[in-house]
Amino acid sequence: GGYRRDVHNIFSVTLERVLGITASGNSGLACDHHSGLVVYPAGCVVVLLNPRKNRQHHILNTSRKTITALSFSPDGKYLVTGESGHLPAVRVWEVCERRQVAELQQHKYGVSCVAFSPDSKYIVSVGYQHDMMVHVWAWKKNTVVAANKVSSKVTAVDFSEDSSYFVTAGNRHVKFWYLDRSKSNKVLSCFPLLGRSGLLGELRNNFFCDLACGRGSKADSTFCITSSGLLCEFNSKRMLDKWVDLRTRVARSLCVSEELIFCGCGDGIVRAFSPADMRFICTLPRPHPLGTDVSAVTQASHLFSNKMDARYPDSVAVTYDPVSHWLSCVYNDHSLYVWDVRDLRRVGKVHSALYHASCVWDLQMFPEVLELPESGLSSGVFLSCSADNTIRLWSTDGQRHYHIQNVLSKVIYIDGNTTALVDTEGSASVSTEKAEGQNAETRTGIRTISVSPDGKHLASGDRNGTLRVHDLSSMAEIQKVVAHDAEILCLEYSKPETGLKMLATASRDRLIHVLDADKDYGLVQTLDEHSSSITAVRFAANDSKVKMISCGADKSIYFRTAHRSDRSLEFRRSHHVVRKTTLYDMDVDPSCKYAAVGCQDRCIRIFNISTGKQKKLYKGSLTEDGSLLKVQTDPSGQYIATSSSDKNISIFDFRSGECVATMFGHSEIVTGIKFTNDCKHLISVSGDSCIFVWRLAPELTSNMRERLSQVQNPLPLPQKMSTLR
Repeated sequence: GGYRRDVHNIFSVTLERVLGITASGNSGLACDHHSGLVVYPAGCVVVLLNPRKNRQHHILNTSRKTITALSFSPDGKYLVTGESGHLPAVRVWEVCERRQVAELQQHKYGVSCVAFSPDSKYIVSVGYQHDMMVHVWAWKKNTVVAANKVSSKVTAVDFSEDSSYFVTAGNRHVKFWYLDRSKSNKVLSCFPLLGRSGLLGELRNNFFCDLACGRGSKADSTFCITSSGLLCEFNSKRMLDKWVDLRTRVARSLCVSEELIFCGCGDGIVRAFSPADMRFICTLPRPHPLGTDVSAVTQASHLFSNKMDARYPDSVAVTYDPVSHWLSCVYNDHSLYVWDVRDLRRVGKVHSALYHASCVWDLQMFPEVLELPESGLSSGVFLSCSADNTIRLWSTDGQRHYHIQNVLSKVIYIDGNTTALVDTEGSASVSTEKAEGQNAETRTGIRTISVSPDGKHLASGDRNGTLRVHDLSSMAEIQKVVAHDAEILCLEYSKPETGLKMLATASRDRLIHVLDADKDYGLVQTLDEHSSSITAVRFAANDSKVKMISCGADKSIYFRTAHRSDRSLEFRRSHHVVRKTTLYDMDVDPSCKYAAVGCQDRCIRIFNISTGKQKKLYKGSLTEDGSLLKVQTDPSGQYIATSSSDKNISIFDFRSGECVATMFGHSEIVTGIKFTNDCKHLISVSGDSCIFVWRLAPELTSNMRERLSQVQNPLPLPQKMSTLR
């Protein structure tokens, strides 16, 4: 269409913090013993973590494909990543500059594991099972020097110390691959890649889920673990020489140094063995039990108090840095611990973080309140809710508060059911490839949250239609009502300027309930005008009247006005507008004059709340595919942020419709976006389980703050948003 796109005006927005991890196995975790950096994927982003300083840097995958595997070069200067999606690439990044230096494309569906050769000349990449290919790359020349087919599902690859062969492991599969350089065709510089199966003997039906080649005096050996819980050693003749029972329900990962083998097992167990003779050395401490109040755990000793009935997350990835003697572990509740294992009799904790275990559905900023609430929460706090059945509180006040007391966020567990707290996708037989039908909708999870304007109450709605209210100072549940027959899609408290204390709940069941938040959330009114799912409901104080606006999948917007009689309050319809497109989300600008609606046709439609008339329409996305799923105005009303089903986030000037910034990095749809109260950050949450904190360009922040100061000290100003007339 005729939309002017002034690309020069796009301001920089930087990813400042990632609260999330999507590594589901050992191919998604690596460490560099030169710098001590630990790396892991979070959606389409690689997080480079300095555990000692709790500092993060990020590499954003410009192809917007999910990162599935990563590995450092031996000198730590380069990082290789694999991804999934259509025509996935193997990419090499320079770590210091965090820029891409090679893009290697041969795989079709996805890359399950990658590794550098110890001499750094080659990279090996193994595709997903349907891809069936093993490629050896001379990566600096961007050429495949050897390739072969593999029919099994492969989850691990490692090079021998002298770079003469590498080994792959997977389902009923351990194979040794030899680069025969003597027979290389000098013209094409292509080697035959010879594969020889490991001699598995009576263990041939096992799933060999991870492997590592021996180092130093054990350089001729190859170590593997089976998902059934055996640690195996292959000798130089590829023969399964000996094995030990790990005494665990399931084993998932291992890492090997000259002195130690660490095996990541089920129920939070990590066991250490000696490579020389496979002798058991010790079991490491376990992480937190599932469902504990992590913010209460301020000392490491609290972690080790063993409750009898406690369940622990499985350890799904382990990587060891022999220089600092740190072992990094990822568990399947999306937590990460870095243990100091210099003295195996007294293991200490260097770093820990705990993130959402599945799709994050909604996010809310803690409101700016005049007096500090009893809960002690400030306006730098935000809340997120997830399909993992938790609501978590996070802080943006500077880096130091991200980890409250060094063990992460405050967590509210709903219903005390711990099964939703672990990610089952990475379980032994599935790894990073999702089986068909694996994403079948389960009915657990918190779909939406809202905080009362006084900061005292937290309302949440779940996938079954249950409304809960928590007191934020005691974290106690004070209300629990089955309010709807289907999932609650939207909750909204009325703002103080309306003079009301109401909570509106809207659902897939097409009903809106208006509850009195002052009187134990008693029912005031039920509205049943919508004929399909209701996607958003908002209150607005406008022209000395109280309005309620709702929109939904029936392509309708209803504008209602509150009418008071002696005892009761009732919202009556004043305008009803129908459009040709599904309406996915709506926000009311801070002046309460306008409602901005995000639509399936990627447009933002702006309506005058008092007249119900459409005032403006502009494109809310720079791309040509997807729908607008979320719209959010900033606290000053200067900008509007949008998220699209193509996973991109954009910020537009609310009045002109000009795009001022774009962002990407999530690997699933962005389910929520919010500006922070101080106008410095935009926070996004996604179906990929991650929360991204974006730092806005200083110009954007100062524009919003300037506008806020004008709104707060209203001098005789020209009519705001007169451009919309």
